[in-house]
Amino acid sequence: MTATDTERTTRQQYGFFGHPWGLSNLFATEFWERFSYFGMRAILAYYMYYQVSSGGLGLSRELATALVSVYGAMLYMTSPIGAWLADRVFGAQRAVAIGALVIMCGHIVLSLPGGGVGTLYAGLMLIILGTGLLKPNVSRLVGNLYGEKDTRRDGGFLIFWMSVHLGAFLAPLVVGGLRSAGGFHLGFAAAAVGMAIGVVWYTVSRRLLAGTGKAPANPITPEERGRIGRAILLGFLVLLAYFVITGLCGVLSVDLVIYTISAVGIVLPIVYFWVILRSKKVTELERSRVWALIPMFLASIFFAMINDQKPSIGAVYAASRIDRNVFGISVNPEFFQTVEPITVLILAPIFAWMWTRLGTRQISTPTKIGLGVIIGGISFLMLIIPAGQSGLVSPWWLIGSFAVSVVGQLLAQPVGNAVSTRLAPVAFSSQMVGLWLLSNAAADGINGVVTPLYSVATETPYFLIIAGAAVLAGIGLLLMRRWVRVRMRENE
Repeated sequence: MTATDTERTTRQQYGFFGHPWGLSNLFATEFWERFSYFGMRAILAYYMYYQVSSGGLGLSRELATALVSVYGAMLYMTSPIGAWLADRVFGAQRAVAIGALVIMCGHIVLSLPGGGVGTLYAGLMLIILGTGLLKPNVSRLVGNLYGEKDTRRDGGFLIFWMSVHLGAFLAPLVVGGLRSAGGFHLGFAAAAVGMAIGVVWYTVSRRLLAGTGKAPANPITPEERGRIGRAILLGFLVLLAYFVITGLCGVLSVDLVIYTISAVGIVLPIVYFWVILRSKKVTELERSRVWALIPMFLASIFFAMINDQKPSIGAVYAASRIDRNVFGISVNPEFFQTVEPITVLILAPIFAWMWTRLGTRQISTPTKIGLGVIIGGISFLMLIIPAGQSGLVSPWWLIGSFAVSVVGQLLAQPVGNAVSTRLAPVAFSSQMVGLWLLSNAAADGINGVVTPLYSVATETPYFLIIAGAAVLAGIGLLLMRRWVRVRMRENE
């Protein structure tokens, strides 16, 4: 049986809740990867700004929130690199395996006792590199399980999205509890164990993926190796020269690095879209579909700006602004990071059933994303009501805001991942998923600059401006939805 025949057989399977069996492998792998990620993320900001006497690093709160945002930006900026390596060198299956191993090593580094800022940066860098390999390619493998016109695709991505939030629900409780009991490094160790389980699971059940994503879609040729190697070396030398020159001039600082990474997060997707649109390997039909992605991509940035502030501004808000008594029980601030996944686990099956049930009668992709972005903006508008109040405020404001944002998330994010796989040019199949994830990189790049502006005194304008921008972006996409659908050309 050829790889094509094997993939076709895989797409005809209905054994895993009406979806191909390969989805069960990717569901479990993503669960453990997200358990490790969200567990570490739940305590990361606190680890940075808690005092040394409390087990933290003693950084300023403003610097901690900026670093968390920049860390998020770098996670997503490496996605196109990992996607390119899958398309040209490894294939998606091997890229996921390698990425999972590197992530596990990063969590192990963070768990080492006695580590300081240097150990923090080393561990985060390993996680960034590993996530760049794993994240776009595991999504691409999900997309490969379905034919182009298979109406189960959006439902399949929602089921996959549930694995993300099942891991996200358990991780803060486990890691946060261990942090309270034994310190931050014990919490990081739990994240490392979770990722190790994910590595083993992916390996033993990899056969369920059959031939999908096994070989690179656009293998690198011998003639290209030298040119690409020189380009990588040149890029490294330019980066090295930048830091050497700024260091010699006495202007190199953490703030400069943050601003630089933020700028790259914004510029990189622009360059990537330009490269794909100009590529000779992209057909006229594919180029039209890439143009259709751009308005959806831009709108998604505004939703991601709000959603990705949960581990930074959301964490600070939970620790310092609210009364943490929920139903008469005093809870750790990490507890509030479980609100999003709990809500997803409740609503995602309903959305998955709804999209599957509606089939071809469901609302269009740009409409889903536009509505999702507007609802995301509304979730931030809710925080204006208690803004500026002195003393602690009710925890239900933060819980309600997180819960409302999930409705927008279920409309915008899994659907965005799905459409990026459906409309991707063949030569950029994995890279298009990585490009779509750059909407988060751009959002986190902006967040790295704006989150230090947050304070109790600035709450009203802070939430109002960001929420208003998201609502306007969502409305703009709804007004453009007919233009987008024409250029998607899904009947061809």
